Amino acid sequence: MGGSVHDLLELAISTADAAGVMLIDKRPADLGVAHTKSSPTDVVTEMDQAAERLIIDRIRASRPGDAFLGEEGGETGGSSGVRWIIDPIDGTVNYLYGLPDWAVSIAAEVGGEVVAGVVAVPVRGELYTAARGEGAYLVHRDGSTEKLRCNAGVPLERALVATGFGYLPQRRAHQAEVLCGVLPRIRDIRRGGSAAIDLCSVAAGRVDAYYERGPHEWDFAAGALIAREAGGTVGGLHGRPPSVELTIAAGPGLFGPLHDLLAPLDPERD
Repeated sequence: MGGSVHDLLELAISTADAAGVMLIDKRPADLGVAHTKSSPTDVVTEMDQAAERLIIDRIRASRPGDAFLGEEGGETGGSSGVRWIIDPIDGTVNYLYGLPDWAVSIAAEVGGEVVAGVVAVPVRGELYTAARGEGAYLVHRDGSTEKLRCNAGVPLERALVATGFGYLPQRRAHQAEVLCGVLPRIRDIRRGGSAAIDLCSVAAGRVDAYYERGPHEWDFAAGALIAREAGGTVGGLHGRPPSVELTIAAGPGLFGPLHDLLAPLDPERD
């Protein structure tokens, strides 16, 4: 079962919108932690699970042959050649604490390449979208739309750089060491708590770059497409693709200097 990129994008948009509404309207006052993942501070809420069910059910109703990779449910196969990569709440700790920077991230992959991506930030009323080769856009709550462009020509010493930290104490300790090597060489650091939003912030020019060890494919699949379609470069170390080992995103002219600052700091080590 095929489908145009525009059809996939529209389905991702409507599904992310529905999940965002549910996550705001149905959030219980006494929201609890369902279980932990890698460590006691790496939480999954009952709402993560409910949102992932909603997303998969809505997409399956339209496209029963598609495959899925989800943060909570793992991977399921399909027959259509289309795979959906979903994170029902990227920034779960923010959601748990009532902070606004959490997102619903949905990407559609065809033949191993992400062709459509949506990152919805419901509390802020922002919807980031991209289709491969067609640019990246931000739709505001009032319905207005702006085309996104990364900041260009920013020297490393004036770069505002987003990052994030893992949950395991040993990884955090090394990430702090890496940060000590980065911070004196740039304008400043921002730590928002959502990799998907950080990548969209690169696309929107709200930060100049982003790096992090630890994001999984569901965290960056949609956001990486949005950043690239806004003119950014997204990758790992030494020409490798973005991965859980390290993901770097930056506007034109900045990716190389940031990469070269990070590489000798051994950012992939725990």
